Amino acid sequence: MAEIAVRATVIGVGNDFRRDDGIGWAVVAALRERAAGLELPAGTVLAQCDGDSGRLLELWAGTGPVIVVDAWFPPSARPGRTCRWDSAAGGAPLAAGPGRHSTHALGLAEALRLGAALGRGPDRLVVYAVEGADRSVGPGMTPAVAAAVPRLVRRVEAEIARHAVSRDGARTRTAPRTGLAGRR
Repeated sequence: MAEIAVRATVIGVGNDFRRDDGIGWAVVAALRERAAGLELPAGTVLAQCDGDSGRLLELWAGTGPVIVVDAWFPPSARPGRTCRWDSAAGGAPLAAGPGRHSTHALGLAEALRLGAALGRGPDRLVVYAVEGADRSVGPGMTPAVAAAVPRLVRRVEAEIARHAVSRDGARTRTAPRTGLAGRR
């Protein structure tokens, strides 16, 4: 049986001191906790980022699929509701209006456009955008957003498993039974 590898980068975007904007970092921290004591599938990267375009470009440079978890703040938010966007489906995430949907000066959409212009965009991008209610200064997420963390961890684990490949490059049909995806 071929050894299973995963070529995925998971990036939690946000800020722990902007309440619900900490969701991306919380998901990455939970993934790290779940993987404690286990060897992550080869090639998996778990990273936290403040949303800076330059840092995002560096994190997804030369990687396989990139999975991003970030908060967004639409005008009529349902806190904790999660939207999934996959670049394989086409289109691009919409840029946030100034101060309306994101706490970052430039958002993920702008980083994608910059990466595409520089030839440094991810080959495939999956975004989990979690609707937040509170982006004021301070630690701690609202209960509805915090409750979304375990569900997001499972969804991200499933994304990693979907991108599992054997060491010889053949795609697998089932999730690996060891490492991150094997722990539920």
